Amino acid sequence: MANVLVLGGTRFFGKRLVQRLIDNGDEVTILTRGNHEDPFGRHVRRIAADRKDPGSLKQAAGESDWDIVYDNICYTPEEAGQAADIFADRTGHYVLTSTLSVYDFADHSLREEDFDPYRYPIIMNDQQDYSYKEGKRQAEAVLFGRHNLNVTAVRLPIVLGPDDYTKRLLFHIEHAAAGEPIGLPAPDAEISFIHAEEAAEFLQWAGAARFEGPINACSNGTITVREIMVLIEKEIGRSAPLMPSASPEHMSPFGIPDNWTMDNSKASEAGFRFWNLRDWMPRLISELSTEVRLS
Repeated sequence: MANVLVLGGTRFFGKRLVQRLIDNGDEVTILTRGNHEDPFGRHVRRIAADRKDPGSLKQAAGESDWDIVYDNICYTPEEAGQAADIFADRTGHYVLTSTLSVYDFADHSLREEDFDPYRYPIIMNDQQDYSYKEGKRQAEAVLFGRHNLNVTAVRLPIVLGPDDYTKRLLFHIEHAAAGEPIGLPAPDAEISFIHAEEAAEFLQWAGAARFEGPINACSNGTITVREIMVLIEKEIGRSAPLMPSASPEHMSPFGIPDNWTMDNSKASEAGFRFWNLRDWMPRLISELSTEVRLS
């Protein structure tokens, strides 16, 4: 049984991670701003704090020690540095939820060594204004630069699930149902994905395994948006024309200029068994399509 703190555990794969930890018998504390209700009842301890306010975070964390800290809501080097100052020497392992976005596009499935956070220059700005990509790169660099903190950076691709609050896959189903065109510059670009439950399973594994360093986590296999639209058409009997461009509200959230895939062999060789993308994607599309038909 581990004493675990989860920063951001009330939505999507963070919620699933917390439930898995509870089911494992761990003592779980969740730290959030308190804007979203959670279903965990008396099975978790709750700390309310604003992650962007370092004083609030430090006060909320108190003097507790943790076996594992999961950080799902770190987006800047400032946030990473504040967390490192608070949790260094007080946690056995720190798991950062990172992203495929730290990589540049390449002509191969992206491997961990394609972005080296240990050598990446830390450059902060007074406005604390970073793109998602740069913020995550900087956060990794800050955390891996700390000698007194054992860190895993779990690099996830696009995460999908029935309760994805960004509604990225649902966007395509709704457009197909309405016969509305979708703007997409590269419909045959291969993309890696991971299911929300699979992401939670992997995060739990990474914390227990105490893997140190960056590690990729994605489902086995890839898929294109054109193939996704074929699966949608099988479900609802309609598709949507894919156009090179469209007005902003009709541009696909999966719109990328080229292949964007990950190599998950390091985690696979370490013993994690990934799901097969082409098994769960049709089931998820069917589930979401049912919701659209009933709405």
